[in-house]
Amino acid sequence: MAKIKPFKGIRPPKELVEQVTSRPYDVLSSDEARHEAEGNEKSLYHIIKPEIDFPEGTDEHDERVYTKAAENFKMFQDKGWLVQDPKEQYYVYAQEMNGKTQYGLVVCAYVEDYMEGRIKKHELTRRDKEEDRMKHVRVNNANIEPVFFAYKDNQELNTIIAKYTAKQPEYDFVAPIDGFGHKFWIIGDDNDIKRITEIFEGFDAMYIADGHHRSAAAALVGAEKAKNNPNHKGDEEYNYFMAVCFPAGQLTIIDYNRVVKDLNGLTEQQFLEKLEKNFIVEKKGTEIYKPAKLHNFALYLGGEWYSLTAKEGTYNDNDPIGVLDVTISSNLILDEILGIKDLRSDKRIDFVGGIRGLGEVKKRVDSGEMAVALALYPVTMDQLMNIADTGNIMPPKTTWFEPKLRSGLVIHKLED
Repeated sequence: MAKIKPFKGIRPPKELVEQVTSRPYDVLSSDEARHEAEGNEKSLYHIIKPEIDFPEGTDEHDERVYTKAAENFKMFQDKGWLVQDPKEQYYVYAQEMNGKTQYGLVVCAYVEDYMEGRIKKHELTRRDKEEDRMKHVRVNNANIEPVFFAYKDNQELNTIIAKYTAKQPEYDFVAPIDGFGHKFWIIGDDNDIKRITEIFEGFDAMYIADGHHRSAAAALVGAEKAKNNPNHKGDEEYNYFMAVCFPAGQLTIIDYNRVVKDLNGLTEQQFLEKLEKNFIVEKKGTEIYKPAKLHNFALYLGGEWYSLTAKEGTYNDNDPIGVLDVTISSNLILDEILGIKDLRSDKRIDFVGGIRGLGEVKKRVDSGEMAVALALYPVTMDQLMNIADTGNIMPPKTTWFEPKLRSGLVIHKLED
């Protein structure tokens, strides 16, 4: 069963929401955050990227930066830019992109569910990134930014959510930069709160869609607080962390593409010839070509697009990992031909989220920065959940979710 609870969210007043909220900490650089927050003392970047309050070049991992985050969080509350709700409740958060809307429930997930594997992951985490987010949670004693979960579709939850989304939202705005729409409602009815909690108890699992490091950090800090509290009872607020949970059927995973700096000493012709061992290679011309289905890839090289279709026998459709196009391309192109063994550390490769479009990978090759681009057909939510359910881990840089969660709509304190 999945254990969740309502919480007393800390949120901006309606008239300040567009000034306070921001993109997540990990989708932009310090310089970009500094630019976006310029002239806006109420921007959440002062809490989630507080290095912007120091001279340019200041290390974002400097202890003074973490301390500044806590000082700013307190200041935002003292000035009324963030205000805590008086009652424990759930929230509905809707995101709109390209005419499609997805509706998530903002809840507090249970630390033990993460530690015992009922909150399932599909990616490995890095300890240095975990520790960075753990410091941020510790110093603020709060989950400033939510994590992004998915759950298997449930019609009763859809009905409850629809009851609230038929009403006037608490927040309703279009964010700058990306142009995505954001709406937010409060679920304050005690019967609905009780029923939502009960429905989640019937779930075998929840799935981390995006935010593996934030999930790990939030859960580890909660477990740390439990261990260090001699009077720990199990019902303390630190036993929970904030998540936005979406029905899997509403989510779309966008392609996550690769660009490589060189051809590993090969000429373009030699490279194409080597590809023919495991792929059917078809030249498509100068117009952008997008992969048409699973096991079909788009290659951009020397100003031309190519279709690559993996030959029978080069993949295993019965293996949750072997069936993935990221596995096929990593093994048969990046490793076997280009000599890239570790996607996490090799400096010859970079990754481009599909939200930027294939024009972005083309641009990076045409500029001479990169030698070749490889576009992949996106992973499905069913594949992601199957991999998580079977205890497997996806290769690095497999999934890209969009839109990202807006930070600052609501915050969860680890103490009442």
